[in-house]
Order: sequence, then structure tokens, then C-alpha cells
Amino acid sequence: MTETAEELRETVRRRYAEAAVTVTAGGSGCCGDEAATTLELDQSFGSALYTQLDRDDLPVAAVAASLGCGNPTTVAALNEGERVLDLGSGGGIDVLLSARRVGATGFAYGVDMTTEMLDLARANATRAGATNVEFLLRTIEDIPLPDAAVDVVISNCVINLSTDKPTVLREMFRVLAPGGRIGISDVVAEDQLTPDQRAERGAHVGCIAGALTRREYLDGLAAVGFVDATVEFTHPVADQMHGAIIRATKPAADTTITAVDPGTAACCSTVDASTCCAPEAKAGCCHTSDGTPPTSCGCRG
Repeated sequence: MTETAEELRETVRRRYAEAAVTVTAGGSGCCGDEAATTLELDQSFGSALYTQLDRDDLPVAAVAASLGCGNPTTVAALNEGERVLDLGSGGGIDVLLSARRVGATGFAYGVDMTTEMLDLARANATRAGATNVEFLLRTIEDIPLPDAAVDVVISNCVINLSTDKPTVLREMFRVLAPGGRIGISDVVAEDQLTPDQRAERGAHVGCIAGALTRREYLDGLAAVGFVDATVEFTHPVADQMHGAIIRATKPAADTTITAVDPGTAACCSTVDASTCCAPEAKAGCCHTSDGTPPTSCGCRG
């Protein structure tokens, strides 16, 4: 029987809670952090995708709890003083690396829906002596930050686990400041794979069944207003499925898209404004402040 969205979310939550408990239990022996249990993953996922230098500079429990498919902190090319948000922050490895890269004048947030992972992440932050971090309990479809709160959004093999990806993409756009960017590692399917074929290649919690295709990712980012989006395959994780780097930018404030009265043109009718017709089809009713063609669907900025 097919799981509902809520059942899938609970399956994912339970799996990551168990992972956090495994790592925490492994680190509680007489040898301290060095006894932390490393979760059983192949070389396509987990701490093997981080440099030895990154791993050496963090608490063992943070490294051991890594379940991602890349290293988004390097993908995003973080700078001193930036505000960073990690979606699905888990044991905190990417938040702690981000905090180090943005320095004392920057800040790194982590959002996770799993209490056990948040407890582990906060303990890891204490061990690392990180003071410019905060971990928040919430789903990635409902980010507990105000509009334009961060400069960069990162995520490591988590968006594919969401059962409502359009909402996740909208939330990323909302919390980014104008000119902000995303640097995401995720599992992405080749365009020819159907949802059923993706499901055949692995479980939802294994980052496969819920994966978007490259075209779906690009279309979804454009639909909420991102520009300059790219999806770059990095390494195979299953047949016609890849670890990938996803980058995109939120337009600067002076290039926001506006719309005229929806009644003045058919392409901006109430129905069509909520769909993804080609931007050039909206040339008669949508425009940007600098005169360039619209870059998102439905005249949305």
C-alpha cells in the first residue's frame, strides 16, 4: 500500500531519529567522542564526501551523523560575514562548517524536524565551541525565519525527502535576501526517468524515490522566481540517478518582476498567472524594472 505524505514524513523522521540515537550511543562509552559510531553508508553518501581537513576539525559525532550526498558548504562558496541556513541540518556538520567559514561576523542556522538530531547538533556545537549558530525545530516546508533573513541557503540530500518540494523551494526564496543564493547537494534523476522508475531504484528514505529530475528541479526553481539556476551531476548513486550540485540566485531588489492588471492580457488571467507558461509568452503583460523579459512564471518575482 502506498504511504501518505504524513506517513512518509514520519518514516523519514524515524529513520533520522534512529541514526542520531546510534551516533549518540556510540559516543557515550569510556573513550568519549572517539567511540562514536559511524553509520553504515557507501561512498556515495556520508562523511566520505568531506575532506579530511573538514572532518578533523569537527567533533567525531558530527562527522559520524553525516548522511548527505555532498558538501554544500563548498558548493555555496561561503564568505566572511554571511548569514547561512542549512535545511535538514541533522547532526550539524554543515552548520558547523558554515559557521567557521562565515566567521564571527556571520551566522549559521540549522532547521531540522527531528528532536534527536537537534539534540546531537547542539551538543556538537558545544563541543566545537561554536557560538554563531542556532538550531531550530521545524520542517523545511515551514522555515521559522522571517523574510530576507539569510544570504545563503544550503542543504545536503534533504530536499528529495520532502513530500512537498514546491513549498520548500518557495520557502527558500522567501527567506533569502535579494541577491542571495542557494548551494545545494541533492540526489537528482536523469530526465527520462518516471516517478515509478525512480521508486524502483530505492526507498524514499534512501534519497532515491523522492528525487526530482534535472528538468523538474530547474522548472521548480524558475517557478518561484530563482534565476541562473544550474543542476550539475557529480557522481552516480544508482542507475541514471546522481549526486548533484544545484545553484540558483534570488534576483536583486532592482530586478523584481511586476504585473499589470490581470484583465489586460490573457496570459495574466487568474488561471494562467498560476501556471508555468513560457516567460516570453507574458511579454505583453509582465515586465521587470530594468526592461528585461520576465524570468519566472505567472509574472511572479
